[in-house]
Amino acid sequence: MTTYLPATDMPRFVRELMDFVGFDDRDAATVRASAPVVLAAEEQFTTALYEHFLRFADSARFFLGEDGTPDRARLERRRHSLGRWLRETAQAAVTHESSYYLLAVGLSHSHRATGPGGVVPLHLMVNAMSLAQTALARLFADALGDPARAFEASVAWNKLLLVHLNVLLLGYVPPAAR
Repeated sequence: MTTYLPATDMPRFVRELMDFVGFDDRDAATVRASAPVVLAAEEQFTTALYEHFLRFADSARFFLGEDGTPDRARLERRRHSLGRWLRETAQAAVTHESSYYLLAVGLSHSHRATGPGGVVPLHLMVNAMSLAQTALARLFADALGDPARAFEASVAWNKLLLVHLNVLLLGYVPPAAR
């Protein structure tokens, strides 16, 4: 087995993660087929997530202005970034660009102390992904009508989101050379 650090070959690392969780062509097709439902709810999804963050001091601190009130301009930028991530995810692509895009997002959360909150703690990244998975499962249950389709969409998106979470966490817990 060849050793490598994931950041030196992100497409390979992501493909290996996808193989491990069993994300296959059928799952990718399911993500793409359910993408219009997700993208139609993008504004609702991103707004709800950031409103949730504002309800808890540990996460709200990243989005407050100097006066202690929500920094609406910062929140709008973060919502825009989250929307971009949703659109990228909806493509279910494993490309050089998409793999390194995810790594850059993870590094920006784990290393770039911008704004009043500093770097985003590991537990908030994990919990945010859980919130996203739950919101998507509810969205599919409401929008897809057929419980079997909603279940399949939730399973496919969950696999993909956990692959993304693994990449996002590289900045927090770098793995040993493989």
